Amino acid sequence: MHGRLADPNCTIGTDPRSDPRMVKALAPFGLDGNLPAPRATPDSPIEERLKAVAATEKHMGAALEALAQNLPSPRGIATMTTTITGVDGNEIALYITHPIPAGGDLPGVVHFHGGGMAINSATDASYTRIRENLAAAGLVVIGVEFRNAGGRLGPHPYPAGLNDCASAIRWAYGNRADLGISHLITCGESGGGNLALTTLHKAKREGWLAEIAGAYAQCPFLSGRWWEQPDELPSLKECDGYFLSRPVMGLAGSVYDPTGEHSKDSACYAGWVTDEELNGLPPHVISVNEVDPLRDEGLLYYRRLVRAGVPAVGRIVAGTGHGCDLLLGGYLPDVFAATIRDVKGFADSLA
Repeated sequence: MHGRLADPNCTIGTDPRSDPRMVKALAPFGLDGNLPAPRATPDSPIEERLKAVAATEKHMGAALEALAQNLPSPRGIATMTTTITGVDGNEIALYITHPIPAGGDLPGVVHFHGGGMAINSATDASYTRIRENLAAAGLVVIGVEFRNAGGRLGPHPYPAGLNDCASAIRWAYGNRADLGISHLITCGESGGGNLALTTLHKAKREGWLAEIAGAYAQCPFLSGRWWEQPDELPSLKECDGYFLSRPVMGLAGSVYDPTGEHSKDSACYAGWVTDEELNGLPPHVISVNEVDPLRDEGLLYYRRLVRAGVPAVGRIVAGTGHGCDLLLGGYLPDVFAATIRDVKGFADSLA
């Protein structure tokens, strides 16, 4: 046994598996120890849940913004912003970053930011830098400002954010010649990793799956079962509180699907996909972090893809917590670069 299964007092800062560079980066923000519990639970009134989600966004956002200042800021790229109309009639801002000079057929990445589908923004420094580094590697990257279930871009519960992400994919595919895009993959971390997968299930149901060449999901937030900690997902107990906690995840999920009526819908949480829904999906990469409470649900999804005959690669980033190979790229530069290369290599392989 490892982590909190071996020692209930273990933290990401004391776990011997943790990369010491990561621990050093987290320590000034108190993120190397036990995380404080949010002021609401999934059983609280929705108004209290939304207030607690907003407080989490403010607290974690400040830390992530500070940590992002050390992320690589590459040259030789440009970003333009456009606004499209989504299927619900709302406006969606897209941030399109590409290498300079533009032109030529490059793989396109439709990128969804993290935050449990409930918080954060595509304009946050962390996600801006991730997109910039992917573009510098030779990709056209489209960041989507989808509606959140809470925080400053909410409250818009499921399926609002999913609809925005699907609208962005369909727009990018329809405009791929003008964008210099040869083919599209979906990509995202945490809640964005779930959206990278659930958009495929939505596309399959609606008959436009052929517009997506593949999916690269990083530390995906996809079971919807964080509050109950099921035995088949031991990392939820083993790594609870490691930069991400069960109460915070449960709270985010409770505003994404406030009534629970969609809790077993694979377009809401990809972890509930049926074997039939997996059949015929395009290639995937499922990348997880070793000391992340979400590790095992990502690995379970990867194994189900393989059993269903979907071309898939499973990747474990040793020594890292939830999304830390990307969010802490300034402190783990070699690990960050390896992840960027892997996304690029996957996208190139689908040409």
